[in-house]
Amino acid sequence: MSKVKTDVINWIRNWFEENGRNCNAVVGISGGKDSSVVAALLVEALGRDRVIGVLMPNGVQTDIADAKAVVDFLKIKSYEINIKESVDGVLNGLAAANIEISEQTRINLPARIRMSTLYAVSQSNKGRVANTCNLSEDWIGYSTRYGDAAGDFSPLANLTVTEVIELGTELGMPEFLVKKTPSDGLCGQSDEEKIGFTYATLDKYIRTGICEDAIIKEKIDGMYKASRFKLEPIPFFKYAGKE
Repeated sequence: MSKVKTDVINWIRNWFEENGRNCNAVVGISGGKDSSVVAALLVEALGRDRVIGVLMPNGVQTDIADAKAVVDFLKIKSYEINIKESVDGVLNGLAAANIEISEQTRINLPARIRMSTLYAVSQSNKGRVANTCNLSEDWIGYSTRYGDAAGDFSPLANLTVTEVIELGTELGMPEFLVKKTPSDGLCGQSDEEKIGFTYATLDKYIRTGICEDAIIKEKIDGMYKASRFKLEPIPFFKYAGKE
């Protein structure tokens, strides 16, 4: 992990040199391991003066203290922007249009509002938005397209949950943040409760191709296949010109 830490930090520096020289890094801070580790990497790569954390509760966030602990520990500039009015405004607009609002809409809308908020902060602070998704989540499509799956650069996209935890420890982040039970903060369940298997099982399968439980293996393979489109560039019609 020491080498991984060095390599990721250098990658971030090189990316900013090419795509945002002297720009700030803007990262949404949830209080979970992924955003905590990304924020710590950004501080190491760019210096704390160029890192902006954005806390975005949707009304009352029960673990907001963890998010505040991240910015306090790293000593980075931060903003707290409550997204509840924006979320409620869209939901109320849908209801007024007589649209039956699905549960998935209610779950995913806050993530998309948060990403819009991050880009608003970024454009007002000469910034670049950090994506905080990891390989395990991306593998099974456990992210919201144009929500937490968006961003300008993605430091953790090739690291599993297990590896992100190890990297957080290597970075010296507090254990209660790095080893916090993963949750999307949207549906009221832990990640593992929602997906039906552990990240340890998933990570082993990703890295070794081995999954002893045939039912879980089939489920992982199905989720992988069904969600590939989320990571692909938007398809477009290829116009060949006039014949």
